[in-house]
Amino acid sequence: MNNIRLFLLVVISTCFVTKNFSQSNRYRIDNGIGITGAVTKFDIATDNFETKSGDGFLGGLGITVDLPHRWYNLSYNMQLSENNIEILGRPDLISNEDVFIKYKMFAAQLSFLGHLKVISKYLTIDGGPMIQYNGRLELNDESQENYVINNYTNLSAKDISNISQVNVNGVIGVSAGYKFIRFKAQYIYGFTNILKKLEDENIDTAGGNSSFKGNQSMLVFGAVLSF
Repeated sequence: MNNIRLFLLVVISTCFVTKNFSQSNRYRIDNGIGITGAVTKFDIATDNFETKSGDGFLGGLGITVDLPHRWYNLSYNMQLSENNIEILGRPDLISNEDVFIKYKMFAAQLSFLGHLKVISKYLTIDGGPMIQYNGRLELNDESQENYVINNYTNLSAKDISNISQVNVNGVIGVSAGYKFIRFKAQYIYGFTNILKKLEDENIDTAGGNSSFKGNQSMLVFGAVLSF
């Protein structure tokens, strides 16, 4: 909560910045507010489970600081997303039927991005750090909570829900468009182990690896309306 308050304070302060001075020259700094809508493709890269990426959606709000005398712009962004992923399992211990178990994960992400101007401000390469707070892995179908996760003897689908909820990501992407609308594509990679918290849970890891490691990946395709 303190991090969110600090972020909002920075955003509000930025909105009041309208001019800058450098080497006795006067430059106008244009600040813009952007609303983002996007679709996502989410996955977790791990050797513990067999996963399949799932579709999701994202909405966000950003503040862009346009620096006309620099080769880059800056932006502060906050976004909320619902993401889906499927993990391979089976209905019970002795079953030979493989079934993908569907999960969803909600996430709030704060990022500070730099935007390299390839063609003025109309085409940019974007990148920077991101802090993420996410919920648990929630089963889409609670009737599957006792399904057994593949690669383990008796690890149930509900046992792997309590993943790490604070993570650090990196963002790289490209955006293009005019002042009022831009289209963007981003790749978000999780530097931290999103499955680490499972090692602190009292779960049955017989038949598989008791050490859990996974790094999230997210593709984002969307549009930004600015004003």
